[in-house]
Amino acid sequence: MEENEREKKQENVPDEVWDGIREMASVRLGAGESSIHCLSIIGQIEGHFVLSENQKATKYEHVIPRLVDLEEDGRVEGVLFILHTMGGDVEAGLAMAEMIASMTKPTVSLVLGGGHSIGVPLAVAADRSFIVPSATMTIHPVRISGTVLGVPQTFRYFTEMQSRIVRFIVEHSGISEQKLTELMLRPDELATDVGSIVDGQEAVRLGLIDEIGGLDAALAALRGRIEKKGPRGAE
Repeated sequence: MEENEREKKQENVPDEVWDGIREMASVRLGAGESSIHCLSIIGQIEGHFVLSENQKATKYEHVIPRLVDLEEDGRVEGVLFILHTMGGDVEAGLAMAEMIASMTKPTVSLVLGGGHSIGVPLAVAADRSFIVPSATMTIHPVRISGTVLGVPQTFRYFTEMQSRIVRFIVEHSGISEQKLTELMLRPDELATDVGSIVDGQEAVRLGLIDEIGGLDAALAALRGRIEKKGPRGAE
């Protein structure tokens, strides 16, 4: 009986909902005139270069227009971002983070599993950030693959990109620039690299993430922000 009821409910779900889940790991919650939209950022952030088919990836050229659509959609009152990412293209990830931070609608992020590398700016870009206790976040300096020219301009590019990432994280979280830089440059934490791995509890203690919590806490916080903002953006 329960199985039949579940199938009936699934049959009533519009095709566009299933398409959103399949193509974008994106789904709208709730019913009626107002709702919360859930957008997942998973796998590796794909930038200018297409990743192989056997890798889970979030394509920035899909996410950015979706964020614009969510910002303009009057039916969407808030956005929940679910993160489980290993990082990826630095410029693409930072562009997505800037878009999230500039949204006027209430936003909440939830880190599950991992929010590594450029996933850190994505996690802190929301109005409020949550992380489950078992999740981890890797903090390390900017890396690059491919041909590297041994000229001063290359070093300057690394330095400037690193500064932009550090500035963004500090501006959108409670961690200090000194502490963040210290974590990035630790030589004894990672086996083959410099940097640090922090778990959920430590991320909150450092001020990197706002709260420990799961889906229930993240949704409650988002609904609270929606209620505080009021209908149609009225305070």
